[in-house]
Amino acid sequence: MPEERAVPSDPSTSGENETTELVVITGMSGAGRSQAIHTFEDLGYFCIDNLPPAFIGQLVDLTRLPGSRIRRIAVVSDVRAAEFFEELTGELRKLEVAGVPFRLLYLEADDEVLVRRFKETRRLHPLCAEGDSVLDAIAAERQALAEVRERADFIIDTSGLKPAALRTIIRERFFTGSVADTLAVTVMSFGFKYGVPTDADIVMDVRFLPNPFYQRALRERTGLDEPVRRFVLDREETAEFLEKWFDLLQMLTPSYLTEGKTHLVVSLGCTGGMHRSVALAEETARFLSTHGFRVAVTHRDIAKDREAR
Repeated sequence: MPEERAVPSDPSTSGENETTELVVITGMSGAGRSQAIHTFEDLGYFCIDNLPPAFIGQLVDLTRLPGSRIRRIAVVSDVRAAEFFEELTGELRKLEVAGVPFRLLYLEADDEVLVRRFKETRRLHPLCAEGDSVLDAIAAERQALAEVRERADFIIDTSGLKPAALRTIIRERFFTGSVADTLAVTVMSFGFKYGVPTDADIVMDVRFLPNPFYQRALRERTGLDEPVRRFVLDREETAEFLEKWFDLLQMLTPSYLTEGKTHLVVSLGCTGGMHRSVALAEETARFLSTHGFRVAVTHRDIAKDREAR
């Protein structure tokens, strides 16, 4: 069975007294609210779509209960909540009175663009009553949202934006943390004889290093054992490789986040996935963890050679 564990990060970075960060997303139907909430979810926010305004304050209270690890919340509240949506302005005032910090994101687009999007998706506008046109519904929605729009901290017109561009704008305006805060990494060791992991984003072949398998005293041990670790790591070529390998990872990780990726699988492979790749996966996970990344390490094939014998 593969071995998997989380690599602990610095506990000083996760205090229990942190203020809950709240983002309320609203705006025109068809303007990109779904893309927006998915972006916040990818950034590690606890997200709820189509939340009636009356529940926003209750949600914040729940995240402040002892033991809660939720520190960032994003909710979508819009006219789909029907008559409940009229409560949004009042609920936002309650949050201000209670001293709850929040940011209001309002998404809009031109009428022509919204009509086209509804036709392309063949979805019914939530305010389309029998006999109404899509334009009638859009006009009614703009009127219903006028007061909320005036309160918005950020207004994004998505008329000429593709989904990827909208995601980029949201990341730039709402998230100022480092790459390490938003990119979760799984470091995996594997054996090439058992196949390359199908979910790997980066694959590194470490079979160029001497194989502990051919040392009788090390054959039955794994890269988690100190004698094997020392055999692999205490070599000049390994030290040179790790220096360049770590430089490569530092260069690549920001680019993956820019492309919208929030979970990265880094795989290191040797012949059987028991010795070299295991030791080097542990070193890789340790390096990424010291740079603040959320890291889990798994050794997919660590026991397969033993089971086969």
